Amino acid sequence: MASPRLETYCCPNRDAATQLVMSFQPEVFCGVCIGSASISLLLTILQLLPKKGQSPRKMPKASSSSTILLLISICDILGALGMIFRSSVWLGFPGFIANISVVNRTDVWPSTFCVGSAMWIQLLYSAGFWWLFCYAVDSYLVVRRSAGLSTIVLYHMMTWGLAVMLCVEGIALLYYPSLSSCENGLEHAIPHYITTYAPLLLVLVANPILFRRTVSAVASLLKGRQGIYTENERRLGTEIQMRFFKIMLVFVICWSSNIINETLLFYLEMQPDINEMSLKNIRSAALITWIIMGVLNPMQGFLFTLAFYGWTGWRVDLKWRKSEIPWESMSSSTAGENAYPSPVNYQSNIHDSKKISTTDSQQTDEAISMLSEGNTSSEERLTRSSPIYQGW
Repeated sequence: MASPRLETYCCPNRDAATQLVMSFQPEVFCGVCIGSASISLLLTILQLLPKKGQSPRKMPKASSSSTILLLISICDILGALGMIFRSSVWLGFPGFIANISVVNRTDVWPSTFCVGSAMWIQLLYSAGFWWLFCYAVDSYLVVRRSAGLSTIVLYHMMTWGLAVMLCVEGIALLYYPSLSSCENGLEHAIPHYITTYAPLLLVLVANPILFRRTVSAVASLLKGRQGIYTENERRLGTEIQMRFFKIMLVFVICWSSNIINETLLFYLEMQPDINEMSLKNIRSAALITWIIMGVLNPMQGFLFTLAFYGWTGWRVDLKWRKSEIPWESMSSSTAGENAYPSPVNYQSNIHDSKKISTTDSQQTDEAISMLSEGNTSSEERLTRSSPIYQGW
């Protein structure tokens, strides 16, 4: 799981609340993390691999949204690998890990492993948070026709730059002036926790707002395409809204336990003695949410692929095709397979006397297609209702 407590545990003079959760059934906890991360890793890769029975696809035109979705999955995969490696070392070499608690020691490798593995996990999941925020921004810009593949460079700079900067800054403040003197007061720990949870809270607050504005803009686009709002277009708008809802639902499910756990542990830290009987229920709740974090945090990767693409099936096609990009979503392939032709046969709709600009309609279809990537039924309805579909 991903928690700033992992870095705090690397301090020999760690606080009592961190010691409470990290020393609670460590073998069971590490086993839970390995099991959950392994299942999520395998299922995520299975979701992303091409499947048998899918028709061969031509090289699709990539989109910034599809690239961001892939990068989110990559961050989750690498974060899960970090959890598996870290927990496996903890289970396999208990004596090696026990040296972390020794203040006066000559062997620096236990602390190096502790800090390095914790930073790896935090960095990858923090980058995933920033990419999820970029996805919400990009979705809004797409429907406003202000985004494209060129913006992906800016997203890379913002995501990796902020993730690395916040991670390094938080670790530096936590371990200042040395690893053996960290946690000598909350002034060391609080900046570290702020830099860790800042991107998570940003996604919780900003993404719903951006998604809501995007859905409103989609409705305007669909109405403006033909001047009417048909049942197919209403369903398409609803499915895009449902997709955004699934993404936020997965995020809340996977990370709400972290916020609850951190709140409980900070409350315990403020008490003179966390072992008092009056705090028993709070200690129990903190330990329960700690185990829940070990289960839900790694599962984010697989659950996100379900929210992005739906269940893609078990039948994996391992044959490599030069003309196929297996990471691209189904709707992007449809857009590449049915390239928009020159609208020489465009006819005015018999139910609508006004002609619509073919260029604007094409841009609208491409924008909606990017938002409905992975949804075959949505793409089919979009194609059938498009005014330039008659010329295909």
